[in-house]
Amino acid sequence: MDKGIVNINAVDRVVVVGGGTAGWMTAAAMSRYFNNGRRKVTVVESDAIGTVGVGEATIPPIKNFNAMLDIPENEFLKATRGTFKLGIEFVNWGQQGDRYFHPFGTYGQDLHGIQFHQLFLREAARGTAGSISDYSMSTVAAALGRFGRPAPGAKSLVSQMAYAFHFDAGLYAAYLRKMAEQQGAGRVEGRIVQVHRNGESGDVTSVELESGVIVEGDLFVDCSGFRGLLIEEALETGYEDWSHWLPMDSALAMPTANVGSPPPFTRATAHTAGWQWRIPLQHRTGNGHVFSSAYMQAEEAERILRDHVEGEPLADPRLLRFTTGMRKKAWNHNVISLGLSAGFIEPLESTSIHLIQNGIARLFALFPEKAISPVERDEYNRGMRELYEDVRDFIILHYKATQRGDSEFWRYVRDMDVPESLARKIELWRLHGRIFRENAELFTMPSWTAVMLGQNIWPERYDPIADTLDEQRVASAMAQMREGYRATAQALPSQEEFLRQSGAWYDEKSTVAAMPGGFR
Repeated sequence: MDKGIVNINAVDRVVVVGGGTAGWMTAAAMSRYFNNGRRKVTVVESDAIGTVGVGEATIPPIKNFNAMLDIPENEFLKATRGTFKLGIEFVNWGQQGDRYFHPFGTYGQDLHGIQFHQLFLREAARGTAGSISDYSMSTVAAALGRFGRPAPGAKSLVSQMAYAFHFDAGLYAAYLRKMAEQQGAGRVEGRIVQVHRNGESGDVTSVELESGVIVEGDLFVDCSGFRGLLIEEALETGYEDWSHWLPMDSALAMPTANVGSPPPFTRATAHTAGWQWRIPLQHRTGNGHVFSSAYMQAEEAERILRDHVEGEPLADPRLLRFTTGMRKKAWNHNVISLGLSAGFIEPLESTSIHLIQNGIARLFALFPEKAISPVERDEYNRGMRELYEDVRDFIILHYKATQRGDSEFWRYVRDMDVPESLARKIELWRLHGRIFRENAELFTMPSWTAVMLGQNIWPERYDPIADTLDEQRVASAMAQMREGYRATAQALPSQEEFLRQSGAWYDEKSTVAAMPGGFR
């Protein structure tokens, strides 16, 4: 590790290279907390360069980011045409015809300190447990298309639900841009043609635009997408390729018209050499087919996508190419990479926006005052690597934990070696259904339980500590849980009803309908 101080100048000028979701999330957060009259945040972006814009599904921590910026939830949903997300339905992953749900929130309730999933495994061995899905408030509500917002501190079963959002990523970026500019962030339009570096330190000093304008900075945030304009093209940081575990390298994205009221969950349907997403918004449905070009041609992937969407296509499919992995350093010299410039893990568990959010939070925690310390920079890189590897392992699990052998692709991922960190988790689960979270892992015990059981990995035996509880009392408690979740979910409104009642539904006619006298 380097010693000493790299830069003796105060970090007053932060330049964000690239807009889109990553760039404007960064600018909105930084202009709110670092706009002290001394520091200045500037976004450099070009309208001529498009954004990927397929990451429209999120996980629950996005609520923390919005809350940090004091974004009213109903206003945000209306502005982004957003819907609620209670989890992800997986189709054809363990075996063809299988279907399971990965919910947000908890499964059941622990009894006398014994984890619920161990009690479930004990009752399942006796044939009295039913399905693990019966014990999840989020799963039961999602199956019925219902939603209710958990009240803070409430003791009701609804409080066991957790939720995230589906939204239009372009509208979210526009919403954040307006907020950032109101908070003092600047924006410079133009295409970057040259990156200038300090000849001594190697730090980036400025970027030069096609127009000849030069934008100087002390700290640069690279949100330039897969290209990695600063982190890779200028600094040659290097990229760690994970495609031997996750061979997906292509995606076709295509929006379609809604065919009914949007359901409160994402769907991921496995196909011959990949999987298809369905993300329901208020005004349309986002669809895509993620596939491996080593096992399937783009023409076949497009045919499969078109054959399996539910609504009328609103545009032709757009092809994206990528390599799964991460930069060898997320922070190199005075450049921090966020979003696609930092790395890419396919959107199977909707983690892309969370990786941006976590990178911003980590930067805030380690923000340099008057200099960039190698110690703080190394800590940032260590933490981001742990997070990326955590997400990587959880995504690999979905492929490794399959019994499918109907194509060369599925046989490959089923039989491949996996990282030791994941192999250890799978083996601990196989023995006694035990899950141990390490460090600050993103995915909780219910998440690992959902995928393991959903894809038919059952432990050889449950944890023997579960036998310390009375059999009849446990059976009675579990029956009460099942009935409670079902009855509570049935009493909730549909998602669309909830959105409309909350004023979160975007309606172009709403301004006319609300006029005095009831004019229509």
